[in-house]
Amino acid sequence: MTRRTVPILAALAVLAIGPLYMAARHAHAAAAPTRKQTIRLAMRDGVHLATDLYLPAAPGHYPTLVIRTPYNKEGMVALGEASAQQGYAAVIQDTRGRFASEGEKLPWIGDGWTGHTDGVETLAWVAHQPWCDGKIGTLGGSALGINQLLTAGSGTPYITCQHISVATPDLYLGLVYPGGVLKKALVEGWLQSTQHSPEALKIWVSHPDYDSYWENYDLTTRWNKVNYPAVHIGGWFDLFTQGTIDSFTGYQEHGGPKARGAQKLVMGPWTHGFGSDRAGELTFPNGGKPPTHYNDAGTWFNHYLKGMDNGVDREPAVTYYVMGDVTNPHAPGNVWRTASSWPPPSRLTRFYLHGDRSLSPAPPETDRPLGYTYNPANPVPTLGGPQLNLPAGPMDQKRVEARPDVLVFTSPVLQKPVEVTGRVRATLSVSSDAPDTDFTAKLCDVYPDGRSFNMCEGILRARFRNSFRREELMKPGHVYEIPIDLTSTSVIFNKGHRIRLDVTSSSSPGYDPNPNTGEKFRSSNRTRIAHNQIHLDHLHPSYVLLPVVP
Repeated sequence: MTRRTVPILAALAVLAIGPLYMAARHAHAAAAPTRKQTIRLAMRDGVHLATDLYLPAAPGHYPTLVIRTPYNKEGMVALGEASAQQGYAAVIQDTRGRFASEGEKLPWIGDGWTGHTDGVETLAWVAHQPWCDGKIGTLGGSALGINQLLTAGSGTPYITCQHISVATPDLYLGLVYPGGVLKKALVEGWLQSTQHSPEALKIWVSHPDYDSYWENYDLTTRWNKVNYPAVHIGGWFDLFTQGTIDSFTGYQEHGGPKARGAQKLVMGPWTHGFGSDRAGELTFPNGGKPPTHYNDAGTWFNHYLKGMDNGVDREPAVTYYVMGDVTNPHAPGNVWRTASSWPPPSRLTRFYLHGDRSLSPAPPETDRPLGYTYNPANPVPTLGGPQLNLPAGPMDQKRVEARPDVLVFTSPVLQKPVEVTGRVRATLSVSSDAPDTDFTAKLCDVYPDGRSFNMCEGILRARFRNSFRREELMKPGHVYEIPIDLTSTSVIFNKGHRIRLDVTSSSSPGYDPNPNTGEKFRSSNRTRIAHNQIHLDHLHPSYVLLPVVP
């Protein structure tokens, strides 16, 4: 984790505010009068949370913005002042155990609906203050977006609307254990750099299965509690790509009456942040400028908190960027589109893996399995993809594809463009001589010059092939179906390109390498080599399921 990571993450809390945050510079320059006070807000267990209150100069009742941050409220003074200048009350709070607040230094411990309910209690306090007119909006990105989602799961009536960016509603699959595999660099690096308690990692490592602990941090089981209009902003190369989409569809389709049909989704060609044309090694034309107004939190709040008829409620529900060949100005794609729902219509098409290492819709026949040796002491290096404190985004995969422990399956040269928009899943028929191992799948866009760019990816620990709640080890030589979620994307593979699927068993240090022993997670330092096979015949097919847009 670099020293710049934490300031970057803190900046995500205010990036979406747009004109409100930019006005902060003018607020300081003009020294316009606002009122500020710091409050030691008591929670029901007696812990005090440091809370800054910013009010317009004139007494009155104001719509209120609430921001709860683990990244130090002192970095948001300009935002608080700018908000007050534009007629909002702003409440900016250090979350439990962070900076000037008391309590345990455990991430999101007070943000949900069980145990400590700091978010709920803070909102109730705000709603009953004489300066609040009863309209309350919550905002922020990354960790601040997650605390918004968890607080929404309480069903609190004291939220009017939300503006959420690059976040996930499910801490187990969405952050800590995607596919049941510890996201090592992210989890360990983030906890260390943010100086959370060492107990945090111990707790997370002690819960490698999805159990009752993770249920307390999983909004996907409680969509009916959510009852607010919200904006959800994410990127195709963000670590929370699927989390952002799941939050949108969960609120939109399964939320309360004020949530259903009142959600907005923006998906751009971004990593963990938004507003840039550049991701990884590619620059996407106009990728940083979505053609909508609701990505700006100020415009969103002006409508829902101040009642301005600025049209954001009538804009299309979904705005998404379709990626394409960035080297060819005449190639299809690299455009923004809108839709009324997600995903857009598509035809789920199987692209089978074949023994000659080809990838095609033609079903397999009698191909023999292809095997490789996975050594935990020499894992495949992580190269781009949905990372935070490692280089992220699309990167040329040729150097990892050249390894003998990576199987590469490539389509013929495309004679016409193929658009893939939606969720990508793979099913691998596998066997191993180890009781447990991992399998990864990576969908790549192969350019005519041979560069192979990762567009989405997934991983699964074999012991979780049937359930993340129950571990089932493998028997040597038995063939098992392994479902891998590569999450979602939107890309047009141009004419002259090829579609590729890379398959292997590791991606380190992005993911914790499987020791292949079948022992309880991190119960020992023992490792063993696994000889893994991908089966490719008609009885045991392996394929990637692509949502092909007609």
